Amino acid sequence: MKLAKRNEGTFPGLWNSFFDDDWFGVPNVVQAGTSVPAVNVKETDNDYNIEMAVPGMKKDDFHVDLDNQILTVSCEQKSETKDEDADGKYTRKEFNYSSFMRSFTLPNSTENDKVSASYKDGLLKVHIPKKEEAKPKPVKTIKIS
Repeated sequence: MKLAKRNEGTFPGLWNSFFDDDWFGVPNVVQAGTSVPAVNVKETDNDYNIEMAVPGMKKDDFHVDLDNQILTVSCEQKSETKDEDADGKYTRKEFNYSSFMRSFTLPNSTENDKVSASYKDGLLKVHIPKKEEAKPKPVKTIKIS
């Protein structure tokens, strides 16, 4: 069974294909002005590994939750820069708020109590081990009598 991206909404197939396709070279018209990190999902015989490219964040900005076979990775970051003159009036004030959320449906063959996550050098990694019964078994040679 494959790790699947969870779709939200009433008509996800219709609406996702309609709004997420490139329109005149403009990707993700609905998500204009937002940024969702690129994700790599790798399956091996023993586990699944998810990697997200999220540079400039801190480990404390992330929340990784697993509820009812739904793995949700979310992030929220706020920053503010102020320059004030002697009277305390703003000559420049810049603030930034960014957030994202990605959800994945995990197969029943995963060890949910052993899921782990780490963040280093702009890369968030989530490790999801498979249950022993889901791992491939070696070929058994049967002796003919």
